[in-house]
Amino acid sequence: GVLHEDLRLLLDTALPPKRKKVLLGVGDAKMGAAVLEELGVQCQTGGVVAELMRGIRLHFPALVRGLTAQSAAKAQLGLGHSYSRAKVKFNVHRVDNMIIQSISLLDQLDKDINTFSMRVRSWYGYHFPELIKIVPENSMYCRVAKFIGNRRELSEESLEGLEEIVMDSAKAQAILEASRSSMGMDISPLDLINIESFSRRVISLSDYRKGLQEYLRSKMSQVAPSLSALIGEVVGARLISHAGSLTNLAKYPASTVQILGAEKALFRALKTRGNTPKYGLIFHSTFIGRAAAKNKGRISRYLANKCTIASRIDCFSEVPTSVFGDKLREQVEERLAFYETGEPPRKNLEVMKEAVVEASEVVAEVKRRQEKKEKKRKKREKRRLEALAAAAEEAAENSVMETEENDVGAKKKKKKKKQQQPEESEAEAEPEENGVEEEEEEEPLPKKKRKIVVEPEEEEEEEKKKKKKKKKKAVAQD
Repeated sequence: GVLHEDLRLLLDTALPPKRKKVLLGVGDAKMGAAVLEELGVQCQTGGVVAELMRGIRLHFPALVRGLTAQSAAKAQLGLGHSYSRAKVKFNVHRVDNMIIQSISLLDQLDKDINTFSMRVRSWYGYHFPELIKIVPENSMYCRVAKFIGNRRELSEESLEGLEEIVMDSAKAQAILEASRSSMGMDISPLDLINIESFSRRVISLSDYRKGLQEYLRSKMSQVAPSLSALIGEVVGARLISHAGSLTNLAKYPASTVQILGAEKALFRALKTRGNTPKYGLIFHSTFIGRAAAKNKGRISRYLANKCTIASRIDCFSEVPTSVFGDKLREQVEERLAFYETGEPPRKNLEVMKEAVVEASEVVAEVKRRQEKKEKKRKKREKRRLEALAAAAEEAAENSVMETEENDVGAKKKKKKKKQQQPEESEAEAEPEENGVEEEEEEEPLPKKKRKIVVEPEEEEEEEKKKKKKKKKKAVAQD
């Protein structure tokens, strides 16, 4: 990259203007050419460079302004992190790290299940030794042992359950007959409980292995569909795992892919000057097993060539498809038929032209589906945003309506208070006037009529009735 400004000034001041030469401490001509192009400074490399660079590293914080040992350590850490991020692939849909881990776990599970099944055989064989010959398969043996338990309790009623497990009525009948005349020892209920528990664990492990194999197939169809269509998911995953990644496998030549996995035999043959191996991991493919003994080397070389092409197509294509893998598989089949019958296979150019046409159609269909999905996703997002906006508008309208209602209610309350105040003043004035009139009228009344005068409590009741009538009239007018 571009050198620091302080270092540029240091170079300009330290070097004479006529002859600008500096010893570059990387020992790399490309770096020197980059510095010459960027700064116009000629660079040299030599034996003294290492000592010079050691001194520069030692006194670098003093040479560059603002650079401390702490900031230099942070810069080194950031460089290391960025380098690690560049090495790790962040594309979740095409990671081959998951394939490497799953195939390693699959191999480990195969070893563990075989070991545990042998333990179940030897443990349950003390009680029912004849079962080993009738049911040779490991996972089926564990299921049968778990189902039978104590062989003395096996009867005709259990025959249907046995048939479901072994998928064969004759084999189930043979198990029932062998249990009646078995020479095995009796076993305690506690030992049977332990054997059944261990068998259950082995069965769960074998079921998990099946699920893991399906997961590996789905991953291989996403990451390397052509390679898996050509040679199979398991063998293709082993090739990727042995190479380290799909990119590394794509970089290998066909001769390396052919003997990938047989490095020990190759180096031993080179050391002893013997015959080098003809195949490595690709031996597990069905093509080599189907070929004759004299043609195994030829077909392995041809298959390695096609595997290299398939891995490169998977690695560097934008939309990986299994079209090329199917076509390459057809070519290998034709080559096998050629070795056996002599029928000439099609030329590679013709097959690849057909594959390109079919692959373009498949890619167009895939892109069309992706565009439809993207449109649907955008529509859903648009609807969601519109719903959120409508909800926000409704909330705003409701808040405005609530504030208006509160204002109207407050205004009505104020009006009522204002109306009540003059009514109360009028009501207060009226009794006073009535009282005055009554007093004036009371004076000329004769003594007999004074006895009939209304009492003060009755006057208050009459005043209240008058107030109520006035209030009703005022409400009716409003």
